[in-house]
Amino acid sequence: MKTIDWTRDELVAYILLFAAHSDFKEDNKERNVIISKVDMQTFQEIHDEFSNDNDYQSIKKIMISLDQHNYDKEDIDMLLSDIKVLFFADGDFNVLEQNMLRFLEKLLKP
Repeated sequence: MKTIDWTRDELVAYILLFAAHSDFKEDNKERNVIISKVDMQTFQEIHDEFSNDNDYQSIKKIMISLDQHNYDKEDIDMLLSDIKVLFFADGDFNVLEQNMLRFLEKLLKP
């Protein structure tokens, strides 16, 4: 897996889906946040791909694609802000989501 042929929107959708699944469920409010960032077709295509990946594959794809799209500190900060909005969408920022946020901060920040 040397390159990932994703647009920036597809990458955002994939990362937000990865984050949404931190508590092993994806509710409608979280889904609506993701769809507000990308169009429905992009969401569906990425959702199908995400559903077939395990955590290791997901992390690898995210890291490769971030590098390919030359994400800088400002891009990462905006992405983390979107992730926080996603986590608060259902009104419950549970411990699994808190741990995922910490993990993603460490993973994404250069």
